[in-house]
Amino acid sequence: MIQRIDLRGREFATPDARRDLLAILPRAEVRVDDAVRAVEPMLHQVREQGAAALRDHAERFDGVRPEHLRVPAAALATALEGLDPAVRDGLTEAIRRVRAVHAAQVPAEHVTEPAPGAVVRQRYVPVRRVGLYAPGGLAVYPSSVVMNVVAAQEAGVPGIALASPPQKDHGGLPHPTILAACALLGVEEVFAVGGASAVAMFAYGAAGSEPQDGATLCEPVDVVTGPGNVYVAAAKRLVRGVVGIDAEAGPTEIAVLADDTADPAHVALDLVSQAEHDPMAAAVLVTDSPELADDVAGRLGELAAATKHGRRVATALEGPQSAIVLVDDVAAGLAVVDAYGAEHLEIQTRDAAALADRVRNAGAIFVGPWSPVSLGDYLAGSNHVLPTGGTARFASALGVHSFLKPVQVIQYTADALREVAGKISAVADDEDLPAHGEAVRGRFA
Repeated sequence: MIQRIDLRGREFATPDARRDLLAILPRAEVRVDDAVRAVEPMLHQVREQGAAALRDHAERFDGVRPEHLRVPAAALATALEGLDPAVRDGLTEAIRRVRAVHAAQVPAEHVTEPAPGAVVRQRYVPVRRVGLYAPGGLAVYPSSVVMNVVAAQEAGVPGIALASPPQKDHGGLPHPTILAACALLGVEEVFAVGGASAVAMFAYGAAGSEPQDGATLCEPVDVVTGPGNVYVAAAKRLVRGVVGIDAEAGPTEIAVLADDTADPAHVALDLVSQAEHDPMAAAVLVTDSPELADDVAGRLGELAAATKHGRRVATALEGPQSAIVLVDDVAAGLAVVDAYGAEHLEIQTRDAAALADRVRNAGAIFVGPWSPVSLGDYLAGSNHVLPTGGTARFASALGVHSFLKPVQVIQYTADALREVAGKISAVADDEDLPAHGEAVRGRFA
């Protein structure tokens, strides 16, 4: 069911090792460039036509023409009233834990005095308004509502809007569980808009086309975040620079670094749990134990056959993006997972905690047999909006920092400026910018 890649006997310490690994390791092929060509006209239509284009796109892609693009307050209240008590309890606890973790992320203001009378202060300012996206295609993700909204709230963002696709089975509104999660979090500005159209609406704003929309349906935002398919990623690429974005998210990934102490049942369950997301989801096991590899491979077929979304799971596991990778030892395995830069990395080895501290590239690291990725998806308190496609080399999880801007505030006294005036002039003259030096010297003429 799942391919094997044998890296035993390879040298991982050479300068070319990482390049060679990137060429060998499995990865989902995501054609964002092709999607860009498809969504670019849609973004232009939303920018020019506003709500009318949003309704046209919903009718075309979601099979329903929403009467209300902005979800009425009564619909939010009704969704919360009808929420399954067990689901409400789970979401409430998720909100509590995610809020606790993200509140601790808020950075403190820093004040530095490089010299007497010279003060440089760095403070952190939340953006004014954000647009958050919650998918509604193969699955519905109220947990993504929690992850995005709580991070923005703890950053202190005053204006929060959220969009999720209209559902034909729910009267053209987003899925009721999405609406209930918004109500739990106190988010009142919710839109029945999906995919690239939602990104465009947030980036450019949208004028209303029906009396219930008002003159302005949606004001532009400063930052757009949230997971989505390749068309959402393409739309984010196109509006980047108009607004800030979190990332161009690709298909989900799990990598498991395991040795012979790992429980094969745990490993197989976790690989299947991520394969459940999408036929393009990546599931990778890296191990120095051929016996574990055989055992896990044998269990995958049984689990895929038994689970609800078995066809989707089987497609993901059989795809070129998934593999069992054999290495000589755990040190080689660490080099492999660092090169891979997984969205989710589980470590199920001896001394897993110590090994986790040596990992450089991963969106989130799950340590030991009792910290599965499913925990992070819902109730760990960490954020599950994570970098994919190897971008963990330079990107990080969504967090409070995603909605904050560091601003430097400089305040010098006359004596402090006089002390460095000559040095400023010397450097400015060397750069052939004499007016810079004159702007300082002129104060003491």
